[in-house]
Amino acid sequence: MCATLIGGMDRLKPNYLQTAKKAGISLKIFTGKENSIASSLGDSEMIIIFTNKVSHQARNEAMQVAKTRNIPVHMLHSCGVSSLKKCLQGTA
Repeated sequence: MCATLIGGMDRLKPNYLQTAKKAGISLKIFTGKENSIASSLGDSEMIIIFTNKVSHQARNEAMQVAKTRNIPVHMLHSCGVSSLKKCLQGTA
């Protein structure tokens, strides 16, 4: 399974990747500061958005792409590694 994480903290990227790898999920990470996310989403099967660490523009763009491609979206307020782990365990 391939998932995309939008938002979060730059310093936690290695931890996010390690958590996803343990769950058997390939994870793409965007901090939400990128200019265009839609073209980079690729073949993601799930989008996770950390709402407290992402711009409104990035969230809106991700939601639009998810709606057109019928991709499930999980919005989490906390950007911690434990929040990501719980989300991935619930979907895997």
